[in-house]
Amino acid sequence: MFSGFEERVKRAVKSVREVESVSPQLGIILGSGLGDFIDRFSGREIPYTKIDGFPLPTVEGHRGTLKINPSAAVLAGRFHYYEGYDPDDIVLPIFLLHGLGVRTLIVTNAAGAVNPEYKPGELVLIRDHINLMGVNPLRGPNIADLGPRFPDMSEVYGLQLRQLVKSISKQSYREGVYAAFQGPCYETPAEIRMAAAFGADLVGMSTVPEVIAAAYLGIKVIGISCVTNMAAGILEQPLSHEEVVATGKKVAPQLAELITSILNNLSG
Repeated sequence: MFSGFEERVKRAVKSVREVESVSPQLGIILGSGLGDFIDRFSGREIPYTKIDGFPLPTVEGHRGTLKINPSAAVLAGRFHYYEGYDPDDIVLPIFLLHGLGVRTLIVTNAAGAVNPEYKPGELVLIRDHINLMGVNPLRGPNIADLGPRFPDMSEVYGLQLRQLVKSISKQSYREGVYAAFQGPCYETPAEIRMAAAFGADLVGMSTVPEVIAAAYLGIKVIGISCVTNMAAGILEQPLSHEEVVATGKKVAPQLAELITSILNNLSG
């Protein structure tokens, strides 16, 4: 983290506190094409433009809005390394959520399926990840007041939380390993074969920096991937972001129902 990042976090928290003073325990980040949940969620809406120091998403399917109530804070839109943002920009929302009181995080994303058993439109619980991005958001001076220099990553997607999700859901969900590439180009078939050999079931271009930051801060994580397409080389067809967004919108009601169930259980 760069020098001055801690002060940047404080300014972001302060700008939100000036609008809304509640301290939710649960945070939610919505990925590509999955932002419609925010319309089902009641709370004070704060555009990213009103949050001090916040960048703006540049990718279709990322709205750029924070919605907050006493139970949860929902971020519709994230920042990606491939957009040209620094790691500090990418994880600033996690530090903001932590500063607002969040201690459990639901992070969602749109992902390509490496595992040939997966199907587009399926929701998968992330049980672990592989960082193939070549960057780590904790690089640089450590802020000892916030987290350890060498955070443990043994179980960042908590087993108990995954079991909770399965116990309250009306349907069964598979678990998988998510591998993050830099992007913005989709992976080559050879890269997908490599990811599969490493043990990945899913690939994408987000989530991992945010989850690393969450682990650093002691935030518990539930990871949910929406399979929007089969990864390169699995099927003989090209990939497109339009397909990702369209599939995300189709599965949005199912994801909203799952998130609502988790929210009701954790806040009950």
